[in-house]
Amino acid sequence: MTTVFTSGQVSFRSPFFLDNVVWKVNGIQRGDSTNGTVDAAGNYTAPLVAPPDPVLVTAQLSNSDSSLSASATVNVLNSGSVAGTTNPLVAAYTMTIPPNSSASLDFGPDSNYGLQTSLLSAPTGGGQVRVLVAGMKPSSVYHMRAAVQLPEGSTIYDSDHTFTTGALPTTMVFPSVTTQTFSGQVPTGGIELLGLAPPAKVALAATDLNGNYIWYYDTSNNPGYYNQATKLLANGHFLTQFALLTNSVDGAGSVLREIDLEGNTIWQLTPEDLNNALAAAGFPITVIGTHHDFIVLPNGHLILLAALTKQFDNLVGFPGTTTVTGDAVIDLDQNHKPVWVWSAFDHLDVNRHLMLFPDWTHSNAMLYSADDGNLLISIRHQSWIIKIDYRDGLGTGDVLWKLGWQGDFQLIGGTDPVDWFYAQHAPYFVSTNTSGTFDLLLFDNGNGRVQDVTGDVCPTIMPCESTVPLLRIDEVTNRATILWRDHLGIFSLFAGYVQKFENGNIEFNESAPDRNAARTVVQEVTPSTPAMPVWQMNVNGGYSYRIFRIPSLYPGVTWK
Repeated sequence: MTTVFTSGQVSFRSPFFLDNVVWKVNGIQRGDSTNGTVDAAGNYTAPLVAPPDPVLVTAQLSNSDSSLSASATVNVLNSGSVAGTTNPLVAAYTMTIPPNSSASLDFGPDSNYGLQTSLLSAPTGGGQVRVLVAGMKPSSVYHMRAAVQLPEGSTIYDSDHTFTTGALPTTMVFPSVTTQTFSGQVPTGGIELLGLAPPAKVALAATDLNGNYIWYYDTSNNPGYYNQATKLLANGHFLTQFALLTNSVDGAGSVLREIDLEGNTIWQLTPEDLNNALAAAGFPITVIGTHHDFIVLPNGHLILLAALTKQFDNLVGFPGTTTVTGDAVIDLDQNHKPVWVWSAFDHLDVNRHLMLFPDWTHSNAMLYSADDGNLLISIRHQSWIIKIDYRDGLGTGDVLWKLGWQGDFQLIGGTDPVDWFYAQHAPYFVSTNTSGTFDLLLFDNGNGRVQDVTGDVCPTIMPCESTVPLLRIDEVTNRATILWRDHLGIFSLFAGYVQKFENGNIEFNESAPDRNAARTVVQEVTPSTPAMPVWQMNVNGGYSYRIFRIPSLYPGVTWK
């Protein structure tokens, strides 16, 4: 069976001499407006509205001898329709497709398109699919068409549609974004995902590499929210962690939320939801809320970072009773039920407090080691990255090692203590392996950097400086070797992110490089020594927690 969209055309070749052929559609010579038409050369043109059943196109040698004929069946699909959504930068393209087929959208500023969405499968038995189209600039005309992959492997295309995006809402404050590409350099492809904080009134947005906004999530109903972590899920939704800037305690007023591109909430987890789930599962722990980071495991589990408090009497330097804030790691199964819990209070010394105690740990990132099923946790207020025995939910939670000043590793290629990382963010696996000997990239903020063996910390001797080190970690010999380091020459007081691209270039996010202005700087550099600038983004009018590059707004799709 051949499939074609309404107003589409398909050509058939007659087995007879064309001069003697009569073409029919559902028995009607040359067809009609209801079933479609066919010309003398065998070109079938579908009707404007799809008939309820497939049509039969017949080539017959003569009207008097119906036995000398050949036929083909054509399944006609209605052309899709495009409409606006509640997000002025997002369109909804709706169409009906056959069973066992799938559809994606080609779109762009002209009919050459250039951008694509992910494939969306047909419902059981075939039927309507609604594809959200995002990645378009404000107040712009875009062309789009559906590409339907049929079960036998062929692809058919809908006719071209146009859609005009709306303007960015004036009720929200979007930071000014400018970019620069340095001479002779080409930035790595993709887009930037911006996790923003006040004074910006938008907490989550995306731009192209020219600094044009192409998507945002409307948080105007949640004033004070800022974004700490966002990850693109396999189903095309975003899972994102929001925090309230007005709360000084991690997790207070937080929400972990799954959203689609239109901005609809699919699922969310509040502190009350999490505590109810912990109690129902029999875990004797009450948390303030989730914060900073989470991990989506290959088996569908979610690893959450949450804050909790515990009271202590007469701690070193803190007489009387002190309420200490620490961190918990919580494993939720595929049904969002807690199945494994870890508490820093059970495994670390509460009397080691480097900064801002009694906010004791203030962990800010986690990594999953696929090689051994364990977890790495970045503990900012300890200036440590620790590895805990998780073993895919079967581990004891024991701390296997502590990386950083006064930890378990010898520093190679630098001077201890000054060349360790301090108050760090965003450890990032660079090597394919994640245990044994592996490479780790991170953003070293530098708060409280210990300058010498006397224990002086910045800025007592010198101003603090942020760096981006690449470390080779050897778990057998307990050595941490500095392979590469970019001295940024600035001090980013909080937050930050870093990643390495396939071409070797490194991007990092200086979240707060200026104490006197709300701005962020994002840089892509070469991995050379010294690092050479490739591309830079300047965000003015808002701080950020994480800004990083993703291939596109759709899983499995890369925009060049």
